[in-house]
Amino acid sequence: MPLKPVSLVALRNPASAASRIPESCRAHAVEVARFEWHQGDPGDPAVLLEEFLHRNAALSGHPVCGAAVLISAAAGAAMIGGATGAPSPAPTVPDVAAVVYRAGTPEPIATLGNWELGPWRASWTPAGHARAVGRVREAIARGDVYQVNVVGHASAEYAGDPRRALQRVAAIQGARYAGLMSGAGWAVACASPETLLEQRGRRIVTRPIKGTAPATPEGREVLLASAKERAEHVMIVDLERNDLAHVAVTGSVKVTELFAVRRWAGLWQAESEVEAQVRPGTSLAELLRAVCPGGSVTGAPKLAALSEIERLEPVGRGPAMGALGWIAADYLDLGLTIRTVAVDEHRVHVWAGGGITIDSDPWAEVAEADAKLGPVKAALAT
Repeated sequence: MPLKPVSLVALRNPASAASRIPESCRAHAVEVARFEWHQGDPGDPAVLLEEFLHRNAALSGHPVCGAAVLISAAAGAAMIGGATGAPSPAPTVPDVAAVVYRAGTPEPIATLGNWELGPWRASWTPAGHARAVGRVREAIARGDVYQVNVVGHASAEYAGDPRRALQRVAAIQGARYAGLMSGAGWAVACASPETLLEQRGRRIVTRPIKGTAPATPEGREVLLASAKERAEHVMIVDLERNDLAHVAVTGSVKVTELFAVRRWAGLWQAESEVEAQVRPGTSLAELLRAVCPGGSVTGAPKLAALSEIERLEPVGRGPAMGALGWIAADYLDLGLTIRTVAVDEHRVHVWAGGGITIDSDPWAEVAEADAKLGPVKAALAT
């Protein structure tokens, strides 16, 4: 007998809104306007989002605090005319969502109920995942691409109230972008450590993460010494330098940190920082097109990698491998939605993968994706 889900309408509460909301607004936030766009809807999602935020004062700073924003992987690809991939397994979740908030007294939060999770069902077998890695290596050997990020998906039926489980996901150690965003019939929880784009004044920053090892002293040494991991990482850093150059003052793009090893839950991950000075007059839509979808979850060259992803992945990425964060008058802060969970009326969905180079070992890539999902699944099951 299938599990019986609870309605997710109760999750639509400003107090649980997305990551990076300012402290001054977080405890007393009231939703004043909402925008949702699904793939297949008319219009350019980057332009429509910017117009919505201007229309509702989110980019002027008065009288609202700003807006929580969610952008799916497919929406990011659509912004640059790239292949958008297979259909999302959670189509209720919008491809773009934005919620504008003002300070006020939020509605009371309903009591959290019990939660029961059924067995996980993967969208492909480990052998299927390994075959996809092999096909990427063949594409690299042909000269079609330099690197492709391959992502798998799993889902499970659930019963009861998912909010406490989603809060546990957002509380995973090492999450820089930790939060929830939700609407009628859907919710997304994020525990991402990765900055897709941060802007304060004229300075813009991206912090790509590429390279993973177990969070042990030995794992750290192996990651630091791995020529394969470093080459893969530097390739994505170069891609991000090129992405920022589309909107940067000439000569201002620089790598301020390279291959720094940091911890996320039970894993070491390698992170770099790329910054630039944005050109005066650059619009929000132009900023989004420069970085979406994130290079560390696509590959290089980006458009060619998106075509390979569409060819290989049987299930769409939904809100994963996109962006979640906060946009306000004086800053923008969007995290890349790795380590992200989506919930619809019937199932909970998770995604994980890794960057594939010519030297990638298919079964090692399968194991790495499983390791990335481990803390997320544990948080959901506790």
